[in-house]
Amino acid sequence: MDFPDGRLVRKKLTGMLFLFGGGINLAVGPCVRNSNQVINFINNRFMEWKLNQGFFLAHASGVIWKGVGIAMAGFPGMGKSTLALHLMSRGARFVSNDRLLFKKEKLGFNMLGVAKLPRINPGTALNNPHLKNVMPPDERERFADLTIEELWDLEHKYDVFIDGCFGKDKFVLSAPMNLIVMLNWNRKESAINSHFVSFADRRDLLGAFMKSPGLFYEPEEVETQASLSEENYIDQLNGISVLEISGGVDFDEAARAISLIINSKKI
Repeated sequence: MDFPDGRLVRKKLTGMLFLFGGGINLAVGPCVRNSNQVINFINNRFMEWKLNQGFFLAHASGVIWKGVGIAMAGFPGMGKSTLALHLMSRGARFVSNDRLLFKKEKLGFNMLGVAKLPRINPGTALNNPHLKNVMPPDERERFADLTIEELWDLEHKYDVFIDGCFGKDKFVLSAPMNLIVMLNWNRKESAINSHFVSFADRRDLLGAFMKSPGLFYEPEEVETQASLSEENYIDQLNGISVLEISGGVDFDEAARAISLIINSKKI
């Protein structure tokens, strides 16, 4: 429900009420029982604040690896969070799981993370030694008997506590953004392919990278909302390297391809 100076959102299943606008941000209801909704609300307040400062929102994960800030995105189910955690096993630091704010500044691109833990499926946990303690031993044993296809289709999530799995100081919320990796692979193919592309020529990939702020965003000005168009994203991202990874699904090979590009200093 919209008011002249704000908006009220009611969650039907939980009964939670969220009121925001005019400098007021309220979460009312069984907050402790629905802490995840409260966390999302707080993060949405942060995203609105930054969007109104000229940042753009991406449906992407982010890490910083070997001094290079990498945003990873793709079509649904491509495994951007899984790839981010594979890079962390190789020494990367985590920036964000599923939402990323970015802005082109005078000295380059900056990205800001959203303070929320990554959530992974059993297949990701089974195939990354750093995540071995995410699942209880009995569930780990049960899921280990499933086929790859069954694991891909399984709807079961675990929170990943970054410090517990990778050590201290591995979660940063601000980093440069030097490279965008777009996952466009599928399980029916074999070897992966990687090549640089332009969002101006690949609007399909741009659509997978863009993210609408949604119901919890109230722009300060009408022009702010209008700026979140494809053309403005393309203009904002002009000059950044975009790597498309296609072919078969292979997270280790994808990590190697990214490492080669970083080491070659092509970005």
